[in-house]
Amino acid sequence: MDPGQWAIENRPHWVRDLTFDEDHCAIRTGSGPQVMATIRNTAVSILRLVGHTSITATLRHHSRVPHRPFELLHTS
Repeated sequence: MDPGQWAIENRPHWVRDLTFDEDHCAIRTGSGPQVMATIRNTAVSILRLVGHTSITATLRHHSRVPHRPFELLHTS
């Protein structure tokens, strides 16, 4: 396997683990892990599409006021 491929494959996992602490998630059975990874990937993708570069800071910002994530979805 090409070493560059690991960088590509590990990047989404690294972002999910860093921002959502995915490696310590208690969801481990059935399709739960894949569903949660898809939800997390979708959240990160939406934030990047609207121009956010610091995913962690943006998640903190949106978590402080309950309606902010819905406003973000409405604008994207």
